Formats: sequence, structure tokens, C-alpha cells
Amino acid sequence: MADEEARGAERMEVSTELPQTPQRLASWWDQQVDFYTTFLHHLAQWVPEIYFAEMDPDLEKQEESIQMSIFTPLEWYLFGEDPDVCLEKLKHSGAFQLCGKVFKSGETTYSCRDCAIDPTCVLCMDCFQNSVHKNHRYKMHTSTGGGFCDCGDTEAWKTGPFCVSHEPGRASTAKENLRCPLNEEVIAQARKIFPAVIRYIVEMTIWEEEKELPPELRIREKNERYYCVLFNDEHHSYDHVIYSLQRALDCELAEAQLHTTAIDKEGRRAVKAGAFAACQEAKEDIKSHSENVSQHPLHVEVLHSEVMAHQKFALRLGSWMNKIMSYSSDFRQIFCQACLREEPGSANPCLISRLMLWDAKLYKGARKILHELIFSSFFMEMEYKKYFAMEFVKYYKQLQKDYISDDHDRSISVTALSVQMFTVPTLARHLIEEQNVISVITETLLEVLPEYLDRNNKFNFQGYSQDKLGRVYAVICDLKYILISKPTVWTERLRIQFLEGFRSFLKILTCMQGMEEIRRQVGQHIEVDPDWEAAIAIQMQLKNILLMFQEWCACDEELLLVAYKDCHKAVMRCSTSFMSSSKTVVQLCGHTLETKSYRVSEDLVSIHLPLSRTLAGFHVRLSGAVSRLHEFVPFEDFQVEILVEYPLRCLVLVAQVVAEMWRRNGLSLISQVFYYQDVKCREEMYDKDIIMLQIGASLMDPNKFLLLILQRYELADAFNKTISTKDQDLIKQYNTLIEEMLQVLIYIVGERYVPGVGNVTKEEVTMREIVHLLCIEPMPHSAIAKNLPENENNETGLENVINKVATFKKPGVSGHGVYELKDESLKDFNMYFYHYSKTQHSKAEHMQKKRRKQENKDEALPPPPPPEFCPAFSKVVNLLNCDIMMYILRTIFERAVDIDSNLWTEGMLQMAFHILALGLLEEKQQLQKAPEEEVTFDFYHKASRLGSSAMNAQNIQMLLEKLKGIPQLEGQKDMITWILQMFDTVKRLREKSCLIVATTSGSESVKNDEITHDKEKAERKRKAEAARLHRQKIMAQMSALQKNFIETHKLMYDSTSEMSGKEDSIMEEESTPAVSDYSRIALGPKRGPSVTEKEVLTCILCQEEQEVKIENFAMVLSACVQKSTALTQHRGKPIELSGETIDPLFMDPDLAYGTYTGSCGHVMHAVCWQKYFEAVQLTSQQRIHVDLFDLESGEYLCPLCKSLCNTVIPIIPLQPQRINSEDAEAVAQHMTLARWIHTILARISGYNMKHAKGESPTVPVLFDQGMGDSTLEFHSILSLGVQSLIKYSNSIKEMVILFATTIYRIGLKVPPDETDPRVPMMTWSTCAFTLQAIENLLGDEGKPLFGALQNRQHNGLKALMQFAIAQRITCPQVLIQKHLIRLLSVVLPNLKSEDTPCLLSIDLFHVLVGAVLAFPSLYWDDTVDLQPSSISSSYNHLYLFHLITMAHMLQILLTIDTDLPLVQVQEESEEARSASSFLAEISQYTSGCIGSGIPGWYLWVSLKNGITPYLRCATLFFHYLLGVTPPEELLTNAAEGEYSALCSYLSLPTNLFLLFREYWDTVRPLLQRWCADPALLNCLKQKSTIVRYPRKRNSLIELPDDYSCLLNQASHFRCPRSADDERKHPVLCLFCGAILCSQNICCQEIVNGEEVGACIFHALHCGAGVCIFLKIRECRVVLVEGKARGCAYPAPYLDEYGETDPGLKRGNPLHLSRERYRKLHLVWQQHCIVEEIARSQETNQMLFGFNWQLL
Repeated sequence: MADEEARGAERMEVSTELPQTPQRLASWWDQQVDFYTTFLHHLAQWVPEIYFAEMDPDLEKQEESIQMSIFTPLEWYLFGEDPDVCLEKLKHSGAFQLCGKVFKSGETTYSCRDCAIDPTCVLCMDCFQNSVHKNHRYKMHTSTGGGFCDCGDTEAWKTGPFCVSHEPGRASTAKENLRCPLNEEVIAQARKIFPAVIRYIVEMTIWEEEKELPPELRIREKNERYYCVLFNDEHHSYDHVIYSLQRALDCELAEAQLHTTAIDKEGRRAVKAGAFAACQEAKEDIKSHSENVSQHPLHVEVLHSEVMAHQKFALRLGSWMNKIMSYSSDFRQIFCQACLREEPGSANPCLISRLMLWDAKLYKGARKILHELIFSSFFMEMEYKKYFAMEFVKYYKQLQKDYISDDHDRSISVTALSVQMFTVPTLARHLIEEQNVISVITETLLEVLPEYLDRNNKFNFQGYSQDKLGRVYAVICDLKYILISKPTVWTERLRIQFLEGFRSFLKILTCMQGMEEIRRQVGQHIEVDPDWEAAIAIQMQLKNILLMFQEWCACDEELLLVAYKDCHKAVMRCSTSFMSSSKTVVQLCGHTLETKSYRVSEDLVSIHLPLSRTLAGFHVRLSGAVSRLHEFVPFEDFQVEILVEYPLRCLVLVAQVVAEMWRRNGLSLISQVFYYQDVKCREEMYDKDIIMLQIGASLMDPNKFLLLILQRYELADAFNKTISTKDQDLIKQYNTLIEEMLQVLIYIVGERYVPGVGNVTKEEVTMREIVHLLCIEPMPHSAIAKNLPENENNETGLENVINKVATFKKPGVSGHGVYELKDESLKDFNMYFYHYSKTQHSKAEHMQKKRRKQENKDEALPPPPPPEFCPAFSKVVNLLNCDIMMYILRTIFERAVDIDSNLWTEGMLQMAFHILALGLLEEKQQLQKAPEEEVTFDFYHKASRLGSSAMNAQNIQMLLEKLKGIPQLEGQKDMITWILQMFDTVKRLREKSCLIVATTSGSESVKNDEITHDKEKAERKRKAEAARLHRQKIMAQMSALQKNFIETHKLMYDSTSEMSGKEDSIMEEESTPAVSDYSRIALGPKRGPSVTEKEVLTCILCQEEQEVKIENFAMVLSACVQKSTALTQHRGKPIELSGETIDPLFMDPDLAYGTYTGSCGHVMHAVCWQKYFEAVQLTSQQRIHVDLFDLESGEYLCPLCKSLCNTVIPIIPLQPQRINSEDAEAVAQHMTLARWIHTILARISGYNMKHAKGESPTVPVLFDQGMGDSTLEFHSILSLGVQSLIKYSNSIKEMVILFATTIYRIGLKVPPDETDPRVPMMTWSTCAFTLQAIENLLGDEGKPLFGALQNRQHNGLKALMQFAIAQRITCPQVLIQKHLIRLLSVVLPNLKSEDTPCLLSIDLFHVLVGAVLAFPSLYWDDTVDLQPSSISSSYNHLYLFHLITMAHMLQILLTIDTDLPLVQVQEESEEARSASSFLAEISQYTSGCIGSGIPGWYLWVSLKNGITPYLRCATLFFHYLLGVTPPEELLTNAAEGEYSALCSYLSLPTNLFLLFREYWDTVRPLLQRWCADPALLNCLKQKSTIVRYPRKRNSLIELPDDYSCLLNQASHFRCPRSADDERKHPVLCLFCGAILCSQNICCQEIVNGEEVGACIFHALHCGAGVCIFLKIRECRVVLVEGKARGCAYPAPYLDEYGETDPGLKRGNPLHLSRERYRKLHLVWQQHCIVEEIARSQETNQMLFGFNWQLL
């Protein structure tokens, strides 16, 4: 401690020399000459003092002292007066026009697709909400951090650059007002202060000495205090660092976690303080421990405490500068000038450049603050942004190289700022003109990639590092940013510099041309698959850049031609090897070709040819300039064969891969070929290769061109002589190659949808792509967009054209909206569309043929008439009618006709037909346009010629006629017919050489077509009819089988329609012939007969049938018991985590936590179920992966429907009971309510006597009368009629006990114990709660009480009630009696039970269920097992029900809400009058606690509404208990008849107050006792906690319609536990609307010793462990249950195309779909969340799932 005291004394001395107040200090500074030294001197004294405790500083105190001793004096010095006043003035002096908000990671950003110049122009949440773009086509995205809001930047937006808050001229009335408060003195002071401050910040930030400070800061004697500082890196995971720290420092887990979180957030942290030696030792320890875990040791340094203090303060000073600059543009400009000023005579660059160059060496926290400084200064001033960009480009290479060797993320590197500068169009132009930024970037690329060059100077990325290459992509991206907006005006300088840059870029392409060559493996399989991803990834990165270079060049004809020439030269330079090698000669049909001897199958070949493809791109864009091409590239140098050669090899390679000749080269080649044709790459790969071949075809002799193709496809021999081979594999290979070649020929001649090749626009190209995608199947918007190429702005042009070709079909409650093709677009379908993959091709062909068949048309799919070629490409069509093409076609047809030949396939013929069709269409089009003598295209003539002069020679038409007869070609008949007709048409056009006739003859030929068609049509009709009859017959058989199946498996089918629900009641009626009206009553002497039918069920496991009888072996229903808060009136009520102390006999009226039992309705034998469960247990022990269900707690999946179950309900038949009406009448005379109560009380006191063994009993007295003979009284209950107890089989009893124990275990969360006295209470509780939940659900959906129950609900309830009756018998009756007495004491206060709750604090329906089920225990005696007879139980039920109903009426009237506006006045009805008088009576008893001035009609309406749910529940309960058929009105949806039907079924008068009148004498004393209960009066006084009736129905929270409102809420969300605003995962609870901080250490809680995340913890309280959350930033719904289970669920938000967008990947505007949200609500109310989770986990079994526990 001595050391500390000494320091304290020293501190006192220091502070005496200086003026005390900030004001004085400022004026003292004013007198000094050199502000910089004075300032440093001041800091040298104060900074180490303030930042003394680095390990655990008192942050508030630290901040206070900095303000006092440094910042306030500085501000005084700057303004010369009270800074607070000045800053306040400045604040109001005017708004900026730039927003400049810097995005943090995870924030939502918005871009406008209509107005943004490019996709990098984004708005922050606030600007977006206040801008015009809100109503445009915007996109939402999640920022990765480090971006910048572009509001107010006029160069970023085509329209609407300002939001409301940043509009110029809004802040104050006049413009000059904007700059007023900054006077000259302040500016002069700023010019003094800012340079000093900046210099200090820079010097300290890039200070390298670990032990010493710069001399000017060394004014104190040096202490010996050091820190061991650990730095952040991206190699080590959280756990590595925690492990290393724990081992090295020997600290607790919590401390290590704290350090690690801080390091991850700030970038560095002192983990140990002490003398130098101790810190050095800790450093070595940490390094060695971290090396054990990963190859790189952690980065640790030992810093002197003062160095640490100054570095920390430098950053604090940085954020102070940020604050000051935000007040005024002048401050920003002075700051920028100071940063850019170069020191005269020093070799150092200016300050800002020094900072940039040091960036890669800095740690995270420092970088963030420095980047914010740049954002808030340079980027807010356009002029200085330009200067900064120039500095940036000056050091670009160095910066990028540092970034590439650094390991921090891109988002916190200074290089990430490039997007802010390079995408500004004027700035980009300036940088190209002044600094030739394109060359700078391309040279940087060439300098960072040389390690990947091989001997031939080509790239070879074998063994590349993914991380490093990923960093190189950033440089490529910068190139894209520079090129993203095309210049409108070309200056000479721009042209020169751009060409310079382009040539530099060609160097990169030259290194890629022909890179990673491969050779076909023969003999053995390749050993290691080579790395192919890097090359393809670079190709993808370059795709848009290549296109943009082509677009830039195409702006200007001169430029284009020069670029073309350069590119042509580069291609030729790369093809030198081709020119110098040996030649071979090919001959066919009298044509010869001399060509290089090269075989794709033997020599090296590469798929990467960016130079050739760029040249093709330029060629297409030449259009008018073609005529000038020879000035730049002379004809003799053009050498088209060489240009065609390499792309042709690529296509041949693809063909050979398809023919499986390259199988031994492994997967890497297959992947390359896939990407070559995939939408991500094809524009600059496959498509350009086809164009290059079209260029070749347009410039070469057609016969030579075809010979070249045959030679390269290695098929010259196959067509030259007849190959007689029996080798099937070889034949298959030849056939595939021929097919592939024909396909490419079709593409060369037929694919004209490229602007510049054919006369088409971009829109038409997109339309055609969409048509062909939709010909495969109807598709959602996202799938179409995914299959269309994107331009540099990530646009596909889809929205502009889709509605012309397709119609949108909205989605239902699930699934997504799809586009369906319009009928008129079908005519554009081309079977050989060149972007189809093999599967897409066959799918589309199948779909179109099927469709034509349905429309009874022929199945021919001829090509649609193609658009015209552009003049430069017009010669391509000559391929069709040249000799070799005819020869190829004829050869194929001859082989097909020849019986012995197997060198043909149906696919090959189809292609040959297609080529024929193209030729005929071409000729027809030409003939219709021009007179016959001008048309030189003579396809018809050539095709009609005989093949040779031999006797049996045939022309193509004859061959076609023959092909018609071949049985294998049945499917092609229609196409052949079409072609032959086409021949006719062309022939007639040729013959009638007059133009006019030519145009009309088209229609004549159609007539002829029709004649030949008619016969075929008739034939086709006959066939279709026969097929239809055949189908009908089969359908009839199937539906008969289906009906049969449904009958046998009744239980499986949930009745969805109301009819099937009625079946039960119809059957019941049949079994009791005379069902008169009185029999539809369930209670009292008029009770109707129970309807029971013989139940024979089939076990789903062993498929055997068995009748359900009491004495048989048990059958069971699979079921699931779960805790539920679906009905709670008090969400989030604290829950007891373990139920050891809970007494569940009474339910709170708020139904906060209930136990719900649901069944999926599938039946098994108990024995079968036990075997199945044991088998499941066994297999799960052998499995390795995470179990989906918890076997410990008895969970399993239903064997049939895979619902999650955790128990079984025994199925017990209903015991039929008949009442003899005469007896009933007799009893009725004698048994009044008073008498009945008396009998019960006597029986109870008798029991009490027995148990008390001789103590004098206290007999509850209700009426003052002599007791009479007490034993007689004790037995009088039996006189009403008894019968012997039902005997259940042992197997049923076992199951009853098992099920009851499960309910007890799950409902109370306690270990199972079948002897616990609470087991029967839980049984009654789950019965009551399940009934209430089902009644609530039916009411919510507006369905009738009985008609609409699903089968599984119906069977579940039936089984549950019968089980509850049996459950009583398995318990000690004394126990049941005890419970019963407690239940009865609620309505009979005389049964003085010490802990009876007051009437308002319990749910009376639970009391009713418990009392009815427990009541028979009063008939029990030691000697005999008796139970009440039908008549006595009918009275017991009636009186119990009436008593409890009266109590409930009192409950409702006491809690009636009197604050409601009492508007509607009806005339007083009978009921209203009784209500008024009754309330007047009660208000006397409650000593005025309840007002009596409420109108009677209001009372009656409130009572009727309040009591209906209770009556509905009671009706369900008694129906399933007794089996009495309910009245008709409850089976249909008749709201008006419902109430009276309920009353009649339950033997109640419709005017419920008549109950009181009927039993007034008996009930009045009860009423008085109920109302006088002090607890009840107390309840009434606390208005807030009272539950009112009817209880309100729960629903999920209201969500906003527009999703961006939710994102807005989330952006304002602050984690309650941590101060920083780092990325959070805000999650919304859909039950209560709370926003939680998910998946974050800060909000974890400990539950029963386990760590759980905030959501799981919230779910325990909010939904008893079950909950529905919405992850706001990802737009995903999550269902969770318990601690470790959950699943994703589609969110209820859809975009305009009816699709969800998980993770906001697409970012389209989203709106709430009410239907989907309603469906989610029902999943919850039906208690199906657990089931959904189980099902989803079943289908997505992962070895290591998501750790739900930490959600």
C-alpha cells in the first residue's frame, strides 16, 4: 500500500502548479507560445493519472476526470467562452445535407431498386422511413458493419436524394443563417488546436515502442508497472482463448470469459498487471498454451502502463474530435486540411496516410474509432473526399497487400472504405483520369497473385488458401465499383487512361487464358481431385467486370475498335503453339480441310478462356463498326480458325464428359462443367463460346466449318465409313457424342437471342428465358430470379417483362405464390433451348407433350420461327443447306431405317428433325419476304436430291416416310408428319413464284394440312375416348377400395367436415329406437339413456381387432400430456419450477398454468405398446446422435403418425345406465336439495366420527333441528339406491395407474410416485383443463360444440372421462373423501375446512369436475364396495351442478365490469327484473362492496355471456361422462338456439335466477356465508387482480403489417444487460410481445444449475416452457419447448410474390399474411407446438443440431 500512498502524494504536488479551473487553464494556454508542447506537457501529467487502473477501471470516475481536466479546458480554449452555450447554439444552426450515419454490424439498411445509382447506395432506418423510397421497390439488408448512409448524396440517387430531415433549407429560414455562429477567432483557435490533437492521436496510435514513451511525454519519473496485453485475431475461437487464459493465468472460467469477450469486442485487453518480468512470463505462458490448440500462437505484448494509458486516451480524444466535428463544416475542413498537410522536409507521408498505412497493424477498437473519424470528416465534405480518395489510391497497393496478409475481417479494414469512393461516378472518373485507378487495381492484382503463376505464366490455384484468395476478391470488387457507372461524356484523357487500364486488365486475362489445363485420365482413376473452386470463383467474380468492360467500350466506336484490336492480339499471342504444330487432312463428300492434329481426348484442354470470350463479346457489340474492322485487324491477320479453335475444344470437352469419357478424372471436372453452363458463369463462358462458333460459321466456308467440328468431336470416322462394332459401350459413346454435336449445331444456327447476333432487345431475351423456365413448371418468383443472370446491379430485368408472359397465382395458407405461363406464350417454346440442363430439357418436353395431349393436339414440338440474324451473322444459316449437313442428316436417317445398324438413338433423330425443321422454316421465311429468284437458300432442293446415283438411292422425304413405319418411333410420328407438310408448303411456295400468291399460299397449305389432319384427329379422338373409359373404370375401383379403407381405419381420419362429426350421433340414435325429446337431458330424474355401442378397435401395431370390455386386456390411445398457458389471464405469472409444494386441488381463476392431455387417436393393445416402447428404448441406446425425445420421461413417437407422445390413455367402455322413470318420480318427492345436503353432511360427519375414534364429533349443522339417530343418518345416503362396484381387469388398472402417474409427474414437474395424495387431484385437473381448452378453441373458431370436434378430440375426451371414473377406484377412498370434503367446503361453508379458498380465487368448473368424479367415494364402506345407483347419481350430479352453478353466478355478478358505457336500453324482461332484485339482495350481504345501481338488462346480458363458456364446458363434461345424446342445436352452428339447448341439457331454467328462487330457503344462508367471507371482500377491494367472466380469449400479439416497422423496433432495442451496442439478435415473443436478447452470453440465466439463453428462460415463465418467437433480423419464427427442443417455422410475413424470406436474403418488402398468422395461432391453441417440433426434428435429423438451450 505504501507505493499507492506515495503516488497519491506525488499526484498532489503535480496538480498544484497548474491553474485550477478549466477556464483559467484555457487562458494560461493562451499565453504559451507553442500550443503543441504545452498540450503534450499537460497530457503527460494527467493521462497516466487518470488511466491508472487498466485492469478494472472505475469508468464513470475516469470519464469525469477526463472531462474536467482535459476536454472542458480544450473546449474553453477553442470557443473562448462557455462551451456548453456555444455547442448548443451550433447545434441549432442548421442541419447537414448528408446523413453520414455509420452502420454497425447487424443493422438493417435499405436500398431502392428504382432510384439508387447502384446497389451500394443505402439508407439507414430513419432516413428510409422519412423518404419517398418507402413506397418504391426497396430492398432490406443486414449490414455487416462499416457502411455509411447515403442520404443527402445527390450522386447516389436518381430521384429523392434527401429524406425529410436532411432536405436543404429546411432547418432554418435563410441559407446564410447556416454558417453564422463560427466567428474568425474560433476558426483561428481551431487551426491551432486541431493539428496538435491530430498529431498526438496519430503519434500515439502508431507508437511502436512497448516500454518507452516519446521524449516529449516523458516528464515523470518512470514507474515499474507493466501490462500483459492480449490481442484479438481471427485464427483462435472463443474457447481456445478461454482455455489458454485459464491455463496460463490460473483464473476462473468467468474471468477468462470476461477477458475474451472484451478482446473480441475491443481487439485487445490487459490480462495481467505487474512488474516487467511477471508480465513477460505470463506472455510466454499464454503463447505456449495457445500453440497447443492451434498452429498460430496468440498475439501477446507487454506494454508499459503509461504507453497503454496514452494509447487509450488517444482513442478517447478521437471520439471527442468526432463530436466536435459533427457541429460544423468549418471544423471538418480544418481537420481535413491538418490531416492532409505534409510536413516540409520530412520523408513521412501526411498524417492521414500514415494512419491508413498503419491500419493493418492496429487492433479492432482503434480501427473503429479512426474509421469513424474518416467518416465524420472526409466523407462529409465532397471536396475533401476527393483528396482522401487520391491519397487512398496513391497507397492502394500497399494497403491491399497489408490487408491480404492481415487476418482481420474486411469490415474493419481501411480498404473497405473503397466502396464509399469508387462508386461515386464523378470521383471514379476523376481517379481514372488523374491516377489511372484501373491500372493501379489491376497491377495490384498482378502483384498479389504471382505466387499462383506456373511455368507458362498461367494461373494455377492448386493448394491455394481460401482465406487469402477471399481477400484478393476484395481487390476485384474494387474494380467492379470503379466500373459500375458508365461515363456519359468521354474526354480524350479518360479514353487514354481507360485503354491503359484495359490493357493492364488484359494481362490478367492472359494469365487466365488456358489456365489449369487438364488431360484425360486413361487406365486408372485420378488420385487426388485437383482444386477447381478457386479458378471458378475468380471467373464468377470477373463475370460482371468483363461485361462492364465490354459495355464501357461499346459506348464509343473508336474505343471499341482499339480494344478489339488489343484483345485480338492477346488471343493470338496465347495461340502461338496452335500455329506451329503438325497438320492432318479430313475429307468428306468431296470437301477437304487441313487442320492441326489435336484431339481433346488425348491432349491438354482448358475450360478457362476469358480472352476469347471477351473478344466474342466485343464482336457482338460491333454492329455498325464491322465495316471498319479491317482497318484495325487486317483480314490476313484475323485467322478465324484459330479464334474458333479454343471455344470449340471447350464444347467438345463438355460433350465427352457427358459421354462419360472423362469418368476417371473425378468430380472436379464434373463440377467445372456444371458451372461452365450454370447461370452464375454462363454469360462469360458457355454463351460466349456459342457466339464464337457463330462468328466462325459466319466467316468460314460452311463445309469447312462442319468438317472442323466433325474433326474436333472426333466423329469424322463415324460419318465417313460405317463402323461395324459390337462394343456396346463404344456405340453408346459415339451416339452421345453425335447427339451433343447435333445439339451444338442447333444452337449455332438457331440461338439468335443475343442483341448483336439476332435482331432482338434485352427485354425479349429475358422474356424468352422466363418462358422456357415456366415451360418446365410453374415457379415462384425467387426461383425464376435465381435462374436468370444478374447484372452488376444485381438486377435480372425480371419484373419489367414477367407480366407479359405469365400470370401470378396467389398462395394459400402454406406454400408460395407461383407464376404460370400464359397460353399465348406457349408457341415460343423451343425444345432445344440452349440454357436447359439435361433434366430441365426432358421435364419441359414431357410437360409440353402432356399438355398438348390434354388439349387433343398432335404431339409435334417444332421450333418456333427464330428472329432474323443481324447482317454480320446472316451467313450462319448456310450451315443448314451445305453438303456436309445434308450428308450428316441423311446418314442418320439411313442408319435409323437400317435394321442392323445401332448407331442411332431416338434423341439423335429428334435433333435431326429439329435441324430439318429449322432449314424449312428459314427457307419459308425467306420466300415469304423476297421473290423466289432472289432466294439463294435452297434447303428444300438439297433435301429432295437423291443421296447417290445408286439404284436404291433415296432422298430425305422418302426416308422420313419410312421412319414413320418404325414402331420404336411411335412418339415421333407427329413431328415427321409436320416436317413432311412443311416440305409441301415450301415446295408450293417455290412453284408459285409470284410474291402475292406466296403470302396467301400459307393459308392454303394450312387447309391441306387440315385434310391430312382430320383422319388423324378422328383416330386420336377414338383412342382418347377409350383411354377415358378405362380411367373411369379404374377410378371407380379405387374409390371403392378407399371407402373400405376409411371405414376400417376410422380413427385415422380427423373429421374435418361437420358431417363426419355427426356420424356418432346418428349411430347412437339408431341403437335406441324411441329417442324422445326428454331423453336429451343429462342431469336429474329425467336423465336420458346413455347411448353405448359395441366398440371393436384395431391395434395399429399388431393389426388385430378386439372389443373394448371392462374384463378384457387393456387397449390404449397414444397421448401427450403437457403444461399449458393457452388460457391464462395473467401471462408471465411466476411459476414454481418444481412442484414439490404445490397443492393442485383448486385452480386459480386466471388458469395461469394448466395440464392439457391431447391424443392423436391411434389405438394399441397395452401389451403391444409396452413392447414397442421397450424396443424404442433399446434402439436409442445404440444410436449415437442426439435423441429427438426424452426416453427418461416416457416420450416416444406414435408409431403411425409420428406425433410426439409421452403416455397412453386406457380405453374404458362407458357403463350404460338406465333410469326407471317411476322410481325417479318417487324419489323426487322425497329428495329435495335441503334433504340432499343434510344427508351428505350427516354422511361426512359419520366418517369423521369413525376416523376420530371416539372423540365427540363436531357435526356440521345446517338447519336447527334435532340430530335424531346419528347411525341412521349415516346410512341414509344409501337409501337412495346403490349398486356394486364395477370390476376392472388388472391390465386396465395397471394402465390407469400408469397414466395417472404421468399426469401427476408432468403437471407438477416432480418425480413419479403413484401413492402421492395429489395424483387424483391432477387427474381431475387435467380433465377440467382439457375440456376448457377444447371449448375455448371451438368458440374461437366459431364452431358448434359437438358437430365439429375432430375425431382425435372426440376419442381423447371419451377415453379421458372414462379413465377419470376408473381412476378413483384405484385410490384409497379415504383420500378421495378428504379431497371431496375440501371441494364441497367451497359451496357448503358449514364443512369448516381450515384452508378453503374464497369464492373469487378459484375456478369453479375445476371444482365441479372434481366433485362429480369424487362423489361416489361417499358410498364406500369398510365392509362392502358400493357405488350410487343410476338414480342416486343422477340426483347427486343435478344438485352438485346446481349448487356450483349458483356459486358461479355469484362469482360473475360480483366481478361484473361496471365501468362500461351503459348505452343500450331495452325494455325490462323477466330475467332483467330477477337480476336487479337478486343483486340488491347480495349488496346487502357484501355490506355495500358491490354497487346496486346497475340496470337489470345489463346484469342479465353480462351474466348470460359470462356463464356460457362454463355451461358449454359442463355440457361436454357430462356428455362424455354419461353418454347422453346432446340436443340437435349443439350439433349445428346455431348461435341463437345454443343457450337454451345448453340449459335444457343441463336441467337449468333459461332464466337462471329461477334457480335461486326454487331453492331460496336452502341457498340464502349459503349466500350470506359466501358473501361475508373476509377474503372475498378483500378480493373485491383489489379491483386490479380480479378475473372477469367470460375470460378473454388469448391470441398472439398484434404484428404490424409492414415488416420494416418491426425492424425499426429492433433497431431501437438495447440489451438490458450490456452497455455496448454490438450486434444483438433481438427476438420477439409472440405470446406477450417482449423483445429479448437472444444467443448472447450477457442474457443467459441459470435454471436448475444449467445455463439457458434468454428465450428459453422467458418461455419457462411465459408459456410453461412452450413458446413462439420471431427472430426479427432474420424474419424466422421459432417454436421452442422445454430446454433443449425447438424448430424453425415459416414466418407469417410474405413478399408481394407470396414467399417468405428467411434471413432476409432477397430483401423484398414483406407484409403480414393474416391467414398464416391465424394458422400459427391455431397451432398454439390446439396445443400442437410440441407436435410440430417433434415432426420437424424427425424430418431434419442432424448429427449435431442447433443448441436450442442457449437461444
